[in-house]
Amino acid sequence: MDLEPRLLRYFIAVAQERNFSRAAQRLHISQPPLSYAIRQLEIQLGARLFERSSRHVALTDAGRVLYGEALSLLRQGEEVGRLVRRAEAGLQGRLRIGFVGSMLYRGLPDLLAALRAELPDVEQVLAERNSHDQLEALRCGELDLGFIHANPPPEGVSARDLVAEPFVVCLPDTHRLAGQRSLRLADLAGEDFVFFAQAASPSYYETVLSLCVAAGFHPAVRHEVRHWLSVAALVASGLGVSIVPACLARAGLAGTCYVAFEHQARSVCQIAWPSLAPTSLQATALQAALRHFAPPPVRA
Repeated sequence: MDLEPRLLRYFIAVAQERNFSRAAQRLHISQPPLSYAIRQLEIQLGARLFERSSRHVALTDAGRVLYGEALSLLRQGEEVGRLVRRAEAGLQGRLRIGFVGSMLYRGLPDLLAALRAELPDVEQVLAERNSHDQLEALRCGELDLGFIHANPPPEGVSARDLVAEPFVVCLPDTHRLAGQRSLRLADLAGEDFVFFAQAASPSYYETVLSLCVAAGFHPAVRHEVRHWLSVAALVASGLGVSIVPACLARAGLAGTCYVAFEHQARSVCQIAWPSLAPTSLQATALQAALRHFAPPPVRA
């Protein structure tokens, strides 16, 4: 049985005022429509709700039951409306966020904390995925935002650069070049290399390969993995050397050291989102992320 909220509001007004005339004034309607509405409600429920006399209106047993339930139903309806309005405004809901592992050392945890403070009623659901998988998930609507290595986005996905930083060489701390302030990449010719898998991030793979070729050698890629900490762990175990984003040095993994080398390439992370009709929540989170990663203003 569907009880019209308008009829419930009319009923509550009469129950609280205990007078049809005063209830009508409170509702800003005339008394006849109010009396008719209460009668329709009684017919719909199959029960008398009020004892009426010329000077007295009182709730029946059925009316007292309805009064408590009507208050609860209207409060629930108001709360549903509030939640829907907050969701429409991008202040409530569920935000599915994909990220590449290096973003854990590039400011993502601070951003997530800022989002929790700004949007306390938004549930964050995190998924670590490589860039290719994130772009596909964004295209299919399985993610709301993605933090990826710079890649050409497919149709239906938009992306903007967030963070750019240099690459560094990752070495075992027992390596002959460990501890140097800088080195020439050509010094690593003949070394075994650990690469981030080409399938997981084609742009990274091609960039690092190009750096080696520009230094005069083709790297001997012995191992390919899909997570940055796996790269560092294999290097720490003495299974090779690698070229990684500078942020990985902040991971603090024992057994590794990081050395700069001269180059112009940059490791770029982007934020990506579905470009067709983003939701209010997606738009709110996107703007918050862009503000968070925006460079500080230059002081005159």
